[in-house]
Amino acid sequence: MTTPGGGLDGFDQRSGLDQRSGLDQRGRADQRVVQVRGEVLSVKRVGAHHLVTLVAPGVAERFRPGGFVTLGLGGPLSGRALPRAFALHRARPTGSYGGTAEIVLTVTEEATRWLAAAPAGTPLDVVGPLGRPFALPKEPVTCVLVGEGADAAPLFALAERLRERGCLVHMVLGADTEAALFGVLEARRATRSVTVATRDGSVGSRGEVAAVLPDLLARTQADVVYAAGSPAVLHGAAVAAEAHGAWSQTLLAPRDVPMPCGTGLCFGCTVPLVGEDGVSRQVRACTEGPVLRGDRVQWERL
Repeated sequence: MTTPGGGLDGFDQRSGLDQRSGLDQRGRADQRVVQVRGEVLSVKRVGAHHLVTLVAPGVAERFRPGGFVTLGLGGPLSGRALPRAFALHRARPTGSYGGTAEIVLTVTEEATRWLAAAPAGTPLDVVGPLGRPFALPKEPVTCVLVGEGADAAPLFALAERLRERGCLVHMVLGADTEAALFGVLEARRATRSVTVATRDGSVGSRGEVAAVLPDLLARTQADVVYAAGSPAVLHGAAVAAEAHGAWSQTLLAPRDVPMPCGTGLCFGCTVPLVGEDGVSRQVRACTEGPVLRGDRVQWERL
């Protein structure tokens, strides 16, 4: 396997991330976590999803693409619901309301239904940013970003950071239907190319998003694949990257691997992973992840 910016010279057996593989790991160990009394600033409908902007000073200043927050929900859920984890879409440390953070959610159950309907000013306990974010290449390389539905939201801030480092960025976005896609227009403005796939064929290629990767990786000669989506999409992206000889970083969605405590104390989000020594072990998605090296995760056991 080739490596962006240099050869493999070390391996973190806990997280499945290479420590000296040409990927810049800054922003992980020194990332401080804060707990603040935040509030809902706005909720906007975006296709089949909701873009929620939170006033969360302190969180935005520490934001790195791939990190997440936990929210203590209010209303009728306050006494009987565990905090919910949400991947961060973007964060802005300054503004009229102080630091703000954005999440994108799809209404699937009572908690997300409550948050999607929360009026401006609704108070929330916000803890974050949590987890290990995406590692960035130390040198300009070609990157392919693969996202599925609302899970693709963290990739847009990542694309900005990659472009700042001189990287060429291509994006692949997929979903069940056209309405379930997220960020296609923004991706077209912000990346070198955008490929779209829907399972029902309503727009773009028909089928799974990972199916378009082999051809795209060959055409772009990508060095790194970043993926955010369901386990099936992450697995497919990891397999395609390995076959091409690229590194893959996969972001586990809180919906698929719940992370209620966000600190690793509850051990409710363990993920099977194989270290470089070939030994299988369980790591916690909320602390050793949620970004993990795709070729180290035992996807069939997840």
